[in-house]
Amino acid sequence: MTTPLGVQLYSVRDDIGQDALPATLARLAALGFTHAEPFDILSDTEGLAAALDASGLRATTAHAKITELDRDAVLAAAVRLGVETVIVPWVRPESIATRDGVEALAAAINEASAAAAAHGIRVGYHNHDFEFAQHIDGVPAYELLVGLLDPAVVLELDTYWAAVGGADVTELLPRLGDRVRFLHVKHDDANPFDIADVIPRASSLELPVVEVVVHEGDVFPLIEENARYFLGLVNA
Repeated sequence: MTTPLGVQLYSVRDDIGQDALPATLARLAALGFTHAEPFDILSDTEGLAAALDASGLRATTAHAKITELDRDAVLAAAVRLGVETVIVPWVRPESIATRDGVEALAAAINEASAAAAAHGIRVGYHNHDFEFAQHIDGVPAYELLVGLLDPAVVLELDTYWAAVGGADVTELLPRLGDRVRFLHVKHDDANPFDIADVIPRASSLELPVVEVVVHEGDVFPLIEENARYFLGLVNA
């Protein structure tokens, strides 16, 4: 059985310009990735679908601001691409600096989740550092948000950013339990934790997703090293 391993396409954003997407996805598939996580499913849905089909990669998750964009368009694109979980990728930090802001975001996500469910699609949330660094009444905004989200909303925990924001990821994951279905991971010295110790703590993990954002020059040596590391880790 093929071990699932995803890659966030933002990692190769410099390589997927005009007419380069099919070759880039084929290159990722050759490294052992089984899934690609798009960050733009609206600009050229048909081109993305064709490139995914040609490469053999699946896109069961995708980043899309479903609470801000045309929701019907996002869901139609998700259905076309076979996306099973649409993940809110980022919100403005100042928008969740207060309890009212967090409550408004939770309400918007819950509403989108209910609409997506009619299409057989889940909605998820992806964090950065500020959700943990910003506290409301002594509680990280992230934990307040999670408590307000409908149980149908899943979480994609970015392990690096959570730790940068002040979270103890090894403590957080067991506490979040089966809410966490996806992890953003990377293998490098910038991690303030041992990633090999973190992944097993996600008890309901469906897919680890490699993301390499900061790099100099060609990103593919880093992508290849991460593919080799995580495939070795999950197959150990």
